[in-house]
Amino acid sequence: MSGLQPLERQWTILRTLAARRYGATVKELAEEFGVADKTIRRDLSLLRDLGLAEEPRAGPHGRQYWAANRSATPELTFDVSEILALYLSRALLEPLAGTVFWDSAHSAFRKIKATLAEPAVDYLGKLTELIHRTSFRDSDYREKAQLIDDLMVAVEDRRITHITYLSARSTEPLSYPVHPYGLVYHRGSLYLVAESEQHDEIRTFKLDRISDVALETLRFQKPKDFRLQDYLQHSLGIFHGDGRPQRVMIRFAPEVAGYVAEHRWHSSQKLTRQTDGSLLAEFELASLEEVKSWVLSFGAKAVVEEPAELREAITTELTQALEKYEQEPVR
Repeated sequence: MSGLQPLERQWTILRTLAARRYGATVKELAEEFGVADKTIRRDLSLLRDLGLAEEPRAGPHGRQYWAANRSATPELTFDVSEILALYLSRALLEPLAGTVFWDSAHSAFRKIKATLAEPAVDYLGKLTELIHRTSFRDSDYREKAQLIDDLMVAVEDRRITHITYLSARSTEPLSYPVHPYGLVYHRGSLYLVAESEQHDEIRTFKLDRISDVALETLRFQKPKDFRLQDYLQHSLGIFHGDGRPQRVMIRFAPEVAGYVAEHRWHSSQKLTRQTDGSLLAEFELASLEEVKSWVLSFGAKAVVEEPAELREAITTELTQALEKYEQEPVR
């Protein structure tokens, strides 16, 4: 386990301590993880300061054993309905399948299932059938477990990181250093928000297109006022616009007005029902790329009223699509 990054190693140490009756000694953990005693002592001290590990105490043969703090959450109790809800929520964590974090969650789910009587397990199966999570547009990260773990460490420790990335417009992957600021989960996929040294700007990278990650020992200074929520505040998804937010107004036909009104698409949205049954939706957005795709998905049932830039872009897209249908025969 010597290849584990600090955050992943500390998580695994905590799992190890929790799984053993007496815990473990510094020497035992150092041998198991293939690192120096002082590294383990530093990890254990951090876990102790966080209240997740107890002070070492004498165990068999007079050795000093570290153990997980089993009373770290003394008031945390769950009733039966909460336990069942946690078990049924496991599908939401599937994008992290294969990572050390998924392993811990999956272990908890197995324990929940093991403590239930067979009729209750059968009942869970029926509930699972009632709520089905589709995999439409979901990314499969089972082969990227280590990559995700490395990026989480890079974000946590603010480590300069080299990524190998194949953008949608490139034919060959490129490698360059970035400063990872955080991960965003959007529509079934994970995205890395990081400052690119090469481009001297903050960019968004889809994890599906990252093939390699290498962490440096050097650290970067993250702007104190940077928050992912603020960075994406005027985005309809994960694309950050460089310009100032502008008003976007879209009129939805009565056939889809109810569907649009049922959802919260953006924090700035204002939805106004019209006398003819249509719906006027207003947003404050800095990037128009994602809203363009969203409007196009409604076909003729959504019409942009402003800004003119977005209206023209959609008109061009629809005109080109019509020309394709007229020029290319069915094969």
